[in-house]
Amino acid sequence: MTLATQPSMLASLDALEHALRAERQALLDHDVDALLDSTRAKLVALRQVEARPLSDDVSGRVIALSELNRDNSVLLARRRREVTWALRHLGRLDSVGVYDAGGQSSARPQVRSLGVG
Repeated sequence: MTLATQPSMLASLDALEHALRAERQALLDHDVDALLDSTRAKLVALRQVEARPLSDDVSGRVIALSELNRDNSVLLARRRREVTWALRHLGRLDSVGVYDAGGQSSARPQVRSLGVG
């Protein structure tokens, strides 16, 4: 058994995979609380994995987990666009695409009062 396949490394990779799958399900279910919990779990598991040396025998699994994380980021970006679109069309958010000389977005979303409250 190599250093990378010790039970602690396998447990850390299992925890990371479980957190990534929970994150994906939370994104699909639109469950904000589950998303926050799974993201916290993912960061804890990721720190555990990064604290241990990896060997070639787990590289395929690490690559697969990286792809799962990337897939989750695509879902998260889609959800963000959907929320931004909905807020803009409800009149709750003005987003102006203005960039400064450094290429940074200098526009901040403006909240408009709908006269309710």
